[in-house]
Amino acid sequence: MSEIKRESIEYDVVIVGAGPAGLSAAIKLKQLDANLQVVVLEKGSEVGSHIISGAVLDPIGLDKLIPNWKDMNSPIKTKVKEDKFYFLGPAGGIRIPNFLMPPLMSNHGNYIVSMSKVCRWLAVQAEQLGVEIFPGMACSELIYGTSNELKGVIAGEFGKDSDGKPGPMYEPGMEVIGKYVFIAEGVRGSLAKKIIANYDLSKNSDYPKFGIGIKEVWEVKSEKHKEGQVLHTMGWPLGNSTGGGSFLYHGSDNQVYIGFVVHLNYKNPYLFPYKEFQKFKHHPFICNLLDGGKRIEYGARAISEGGIQSVPKLSFPGGVLIGCSAGFVNVPRIKGNHNAIISGIAAAEAAYFALNNGRSNDSLVEYENKIMKGPVFQDLSPVRNVKPLWSRLGLFLGITLGAIDMWFASIFRKNLFGTLNHKYPDHSSLEPASKFKVINYPKADGKISFERLDNVSFSGTSHSDGQECHLKLKDDTVPIKFNLPNFNEPAQRYCPAGVYEVLQNNETSKSKFQINYQNCVHCKTCDIKDPSQNITWITPQGGEGPNYSTM
Repeated sequence: MSEIKRESIEYDVVIVGAGPAGLSAAIKLKQLDANLQVVVLEKGSEVGSHIISGAVLDPIGLDKLIPNWKDMNSPIKTKVKEDKFYFLGPAGGIRIPNFLMPPLMSNHGNYIVSMSKVCRWLAVQAEQLGVEIFPGMACSELIYGTSNELKGVIAGEFGKDSDGKPGPMYEPGMEVIGKYVFIAEGVRGSLAKKIIANYDLSKNSDYPKFGIGIKEVWEVKSEKHKEGQVLHTMGWPLGNSTGGGSFLYHGSDNQVYIGFVVHLNYKNPYLFPYKEFQKFKHHPFICNLLDGGKRIEYGARAISEGGIQSVPKLSFPGGVLIGCSAGFVNVPRIKGNHNAIISGIAAAEAAYFALNNGRSNDSLVEYENKIMKGPVFQDLSPVRNVKPLWSRLGLFLGITLGAIDMWFASIFRKNLFGTLNHKYPDHSSLEPASKFKVINYPKADGKISFERLDNVSFSGTSHSDGQECHLKLKDDTVPIKFNLPNFNEPAQRYCPAGVYEVLQNNETSKSKFQINYQNCVHCKTCDIKDPSQNITWITPQGGEGPNYSTM
């Protein structure tokens, strides 16, 4: 594609991704210098349309960014009033007393929010300061300088045919050049993945670790709604050996945010994260709440779970990784938005300092230092061993020792167990299907639980027909020749949107691997969990994918 001619536009700072990290960086840059030229490029059809999070927001980052946000008619209004933690069994549960939980687990002072709405509000604040925001502008390629420094991105390329070549309606997009480029794509972003590989940013880091988070928004009966209540559970239906749990947050207007997380280091290829979630909703604690209510929205997204051990080098020639592109989620707290905002602020301050000193396209080591010595790593450090202990020892012993380690770190400012490593990447954890039995999941009832494609229709997902498939196979033969006989092709199950199917030809008895890319909700699970690492997620045309409104 090198022969394609594109127009070019230059900015001081180019930000890829209009999530909490990218928007916070843009706002801070303009607060520091109103004359800076700042642009935010967002692949969703509008700001917030690709944002999905729990979410209970710790306002620590927002307090720093916009100190008077409470007086600005923001969508952040529902204070957490009640915090509950449960170990679930099939028919009941045991509540964990709050006094046993480490202080950092408390949600006192936090807010139940829709991050889709929060990001739309942040975008308004950014635009009022003069930030240029362009939704529907997917960034498909990176632009490097002569010294291998990142110079910019190619944004807004449309109209490729299914073979990846320009079609009759082809638009080449534009070269968007910056003195610095902030990568704020979220978890497992396609550009971040290339940058990490190009600069070997993970050379001194542990394996990245991930979970799949699946979420529904419900409107429940008013008499069942408890605005401000936060509920987290572990245990059933996953059992001791598979990591994960649930969240259930009572927001405003009788809405409930309910979600289920499965750690992607599970071993059983027959495990079906989506159906585990649907099964979970039939627990008496949950179905009694949802009975008589209605589902409003559905979505799914990978979650970074590696913690401080897995954070890559954050700066590179010409740019930085911020937010979930860097992996700043606090796994036990199930929170990352506060760290995303703080990282955006830190990146903006570092870039402002560099630009004021006549620098450009070099490494912003100041940003890296701010993160490592500041509140982000202070937040992640005490919880560093929870994920490794859970993965090694299972739910009961792992969580118990993890809690002890967090308590020790809270009191003595260091971890009892030092820093435990992650033993393997998530894609290598699957064991042969021959070791396991098929899991027979209950059939969806259409009231509390739903089939995948039914739920996908509540995500607003849309992709134009005839375009290049954004889910790339390195080797087309691997799914049938290797994954199917060894793992019963787990893509059929780990995808929460029914993108992957194995079709059987009854006449020839041959199997075919089919990719229904139109269903994709951009969760990136396939890019992470495929045991052969044969699937690569790339960005489709801008504006396509899910269209979340209340996530």
